[in-house]
This record gives sequence, structure tokens and C-alpha cells, in this order.
Amino acid sequence: MVPEVRLTDVSREDVERMANWLQNPEVMTMWYGADDDGEPLHIGYSPKTSIQAGDEEWERIFNDPDRKIFSVYDANEGHIGEAQMLIEAPLHEAQLFLIIGRQDLWLHHFGSAALLELLDVTFSTYKLHRAWVDVPDYNIHARHMCERLGFLLEGHLRSTHPKDGEWYDSTVMGLLEQEYFRRRPRLLEEAKVPVD
Repeated sequence: MVPEVRLTDVSREDVERMANWLQNPEVMTMWYGADDDGEPLHIGYSPKTSIQAGDEEWERIFNDPDRKIFSVYDANEGHIGEAQMLIEAPLHEAQLFLIIGRQDLWLHHFGSAALLELLDVTFSTYKLHRAWVDVPDYNIHARHMCERLGFLLEGHLRSTHPKDGEWYDSTVMGLLEQEYFRRRPRLLEEAKVPVD
């Protein structure tokens, strides 16, 4: 069965775990790699520096109306990752980001469960029209996960993601609100089927 995950507000302990997960070379590489100094790149904020952020800076980062950042928690495993929505309100759309930082949980459907939760927030809570993702070509598992959940190929971007000193292309995939709600009952039914 697909794991039971929930999206929660981000705590300082969560940010510290994120900073630690990104020290793992495989996690860092599958996410956004490292900068020229070898420091892990992250989207929306720097986990390493945000651990010590004052209340005003914390509020700016984690209560931004245009960038919603959530911690991903599993009923059994606790904090396992992070999900983000970068909202373009005039376009009624959001770019979605998801990382399962616990490498031991990769390929066990935690990402699919978290993305379903994020899509519910996108379409049910925020009433947006479109969600999209930008998946680097080297992350085949992420692309397959998005395809299984109904995202459709919308385009290809050249040289967008650095990895091991080289630039890689990426795939843009999108999902519309009506497509998601049409597929959602089947996705939830499939989630009840035991998986290895």
C-alpha cells in the first residue's frame, strides 16, 4: 500500500534534518547538486543558514504567500522530506517541488504519496488550475512517478540542471485540475493495493 503521509508546517528540527540529508552526495545529486564551493543547493531557502534564522527571517521564508513549504511526515517513519509550491496567482498555477530526504525510503512509494497530498493542496485548498514540475533527465524515477500520477509532457528545457560538472536537460510536465480530479479516485484505489 502507498504510505500514509501528511504535509505539515516546517519546524527548525525539520530544516536541520534537511540540511543533513543534503550532505548525502546521492540525495544532493538527485536534488539540485552543489554550488561551486561544494555546498548543497536547495530551492527557496538555504537549510544550512536557515537553522539559525531569527523569527523575522523565519517568517519571511516559511510564511511566504507565493511559496508554500511543507515538511513531509509519514505515520511510521516521521519526517521524511519536503514539498513546496511556487504559486503564480495571476496564472492560477504552481510549480511543485518534492524531495524525500531519507534515501532508505526511496522507491517505496513515499514520493507518490507525498505528491498526491501536494496535489490535493494545490487543487482543493488553493483552487489552482494547473500544476507543473521540472524534472531533470537524469532522475528517471521522478519522471515515471509523475507520469503515473497523470502529469503530461509539455516540453523539454536545455541545460537546466548541473550534475557532476555537466549540465543536463529537463522535462516539463503538467497536470490540470480537471485531469487530476478525474484520475484521483483511481489513484486512491490503486493506493490501497499492497506493494512490495
